[in-house]
Amino acid sequence: MENDDKPIYGKLSIYEYLNSLGIDYEVTEHRAVFNMEELAEIHFPYPGAVAKNLFVCDDKKRNYYLITVKGDKRVDLKAFRRTYGTRPLSLAKEEDLKTILGLMPGTVTPLGILNDKEHKTHFFLDEVFLTPPSIIGVHPTENTATIWLKTEDLLRIITEHRNPVKIVPF
Repeated sequence: MENDDKPIYGKLSIYEYLNSLGIDYEVTEHRAVFNMEELAEIHFPYPGAVAKNLFVCDDKKRNYYLITVKGDKRVDLKAFRRTYGTRPLSLAKEEDLKTILGLMPGTVTPLGILNDKEHKTHFFLDEVFLTPPSIIGVHPTENTATIWLKTEDLLRIITEHRNPVKIVPF
């Protein structure tokens, strides 16, 4: 299903979109959280499935990457660069996050890729999310909820949106 006509910013729009695709999901509403430390204070039904997301770009701002790993993992951008042959990487600027993914800091989520009309974001997913029960918890574009869905459904959404996807070890 193509979604180039309008951006999906709010969590209710994300829920409507998932419903239109027949994707099963659960939602945990919570206070706004802006980092993994704050998120750790919340009780979740699937604590091992919480994702941490980094939106980064190369030093020429030509390539953008959304890296999604388990919440307790750290991402070494220098090692990532060596492994995947990228130029030097850093966190993308707030204006790029808003322009490309339609998101604000603290709300980064793979579901923001639905707003990437130019399909320029390369999605890298930690392969551990494919280990049973194969569930992933991400923000529905707002940091006041976490949505739980099958990892394969998330991958299908992003692939059908025509963004590059790589499943990798971290």
